[in-house]
Amino acid sequence: MWEKTENLWIYYLRRKKMSEKDVLILAIESSCDETAASVVKNGRTILSNVISSQIALHTLYGGVVPEIASRKHIEKINQVVEEALAEANVTLDDLDAIGVTYGPGLVGALLVGVAEAKAISYAKKLPLVGVHHIEGHVSANYIEHPDLEPPFMCLIVSGGHTHLVIVKDYGEFEILGRTRDDAAGEAIDKCSKVMGLGYPGGPIIDKLARQGNPKAFTFSKPHIPDYNYSFSGLKTSFLYSLRDWLKEDPDFIEHHKNDLAASLEATIVDILMDKLRKAAKNLKINEVAVAGGVSANNGLRNSFREHAGKYGWNIYIPKFSFTTDNAAMIAITGYYKYLDNDFCTIDKPAYSRVTI
Repeated sequence: MWEKTENLWIYYLRRKKMSEKDVLILAIESSCDETAASVVKNGRTILSNVISSQIALHTLYGGVVPEIASRKHIEKINQVVEEALAEANVTLDDLDAIGVTYGPGLVGALLVGVAEAKAISYAKKLPLVGVHHIEGHVSANYIEHPDLEPPFMCLIVSGGHTHLVIVKDYGEFEILGRTRDDAAGEAIDKCSKVMGLGYPGGPIIDKLARQGNPKAFTFSKPHIPDYNYSFSGLKTSFLYSLRDWLKEDPDFIEHHKNDLAASLEATIVDILMDKLRKAAKNLKINEVAVAGGVSANNGLRNSFREHAGKYGWNIYIPKFSFTTDNAAMIAITGYYKYLDNDFCTIDKPAYSRVTI
């Protein structure tokens, strides 16, 4: 009874604060290889969303080089923040709070964004809001679906994370399952690299898969209890199968790359959707969302639509432009933390690894 009363009181305070005036949040995201800044009004209206990507640079090395990422963030951070403010037609004096990704991510990259946010917060005496990167990805769905409210189930799938959670309230999650080893996005990137397709592997595999047969090849699927995931066995199965096929035909990859990509994608999507489907059925949940970089994959998006039609789900899929790292999703998350007075002190450090 007390918990229900307390939740209603929090809800009342939020709504009261929301009705008082417009709230402008400037957010900064620098957890990996994108330097981003965004200004969002009232948690749903994006006034600006500026991203400086480093993909072309890291492609030369076949993956993200942390030291290079950090240096590029230092070069771009002020420019990106200034551009975001100008595009939103606001100044630092118009802001109500500063949001920033505190982790998880590459610690050197995170430190650049956190230092920038702390400097603005200190200079302008603005509240500082620390945001969990994965929580930000969940919030990307609020951009495309302004009527979406918790509770709902969300599959968070990216290059570094694979989680199945219930979003009980803004900032409140119940973890149903997570990967025991590798993330789905990492498996895609590593298999793409083994095939010699380049970096980043996700878009390449996606493009090739549209022209291939998803049933051409069979790869190992894990048998993990509950709603947890595993992708290390799939990577090993793919590698060993490819090794054997290349012994018989040195040009096997070139001859079958479309079918390999389609079969790999189908296997990963099937693994993801199997646990999601079971959780939705067992917990009787019909509101289902997806978030993270891998949510840009067309095979996964199509599977979500098929499940919606078959099982009566109400699905929420972010726009392609909001599946990758961006600061708008951080600003939205920061807005609800602002309403709850969930601020952090100026001495709080960035963190590279943490569970949601």
